[in-house]
Amino acid sequence: MSYSLNEIEAMCKRASRGAGLPWGLCEEAAKGTRWLASFGFPGPDLLVSLLELNDRLPAVDLSPVALQGIWRAPAGRLSPLIAGAAMSDCAIKMELGNIITMLEVDYPLLVVPFASGAALRLGQPVAVEWEGTRMVTNGKELCVQGNSEAILSSHAKRVECSAPAQMLSQSKPIHRAVVGDACWVRLGAFAQRTFAPATEASRLRGAGAGLTDND
Repeated sequence: MSYSLNEIEAMCKRASRGAGLPWGLCEEAAKGTRWLASFGFPGPDLLVSLLELNDRLPAVDLSPVALQGIWRAPAGRLSPLIAGAAMSDCAIKMELGNIITMLEVDYPLLVVPFASGAALRLGQPVAVEWEGTRMVTNGKELCVQGNSEAILSSHAKRVECSAPAQMLSQSKPIHRAVVGDACWVRLGAFAQRTFAPATEASRLRGAGAGLTDND
């Protein structure tokens, strides 16, 4: 079904919160998913798969142990949301000619929206590369090189982020995106967790007279 980017962002934000992510990261995840969807990529599918994979796991286990040298996580695999946000915050390192290298990253495409933020901050394109895939963004446009199987891979052994990078071609964002019904239901299951469970008191205060007749 076709959804507006605002609808996609709102659902992904609530789903991320339902999965236990902190609010700040929920906002980043939702904006990143929206950004990918605007370029025709199945961002919502990748996000919900990541949420299911990491459901109820401590974020610290999926975060870089240190932001110097090669980035690794205690759990042996990095969350692309946490690592991507850290990469964007450390964008100045790339401007100085350093390559930010991450090992064992789940759903690496989810790192790319954070490169968009880094590119806007640096004022120059940023490249994200993994296993035969190279994606370059200046923040507003995207250059894609690589086959779809590699781009949508569920795991990459090594992801490298660098700047400045050359954009050989550009694709521009769209305003609506198609999200499969099954994906929307999976996101909705996480979003549902953000609603407080009904209590007897709340049911009595709800619509209708309930057990109390005020007439």
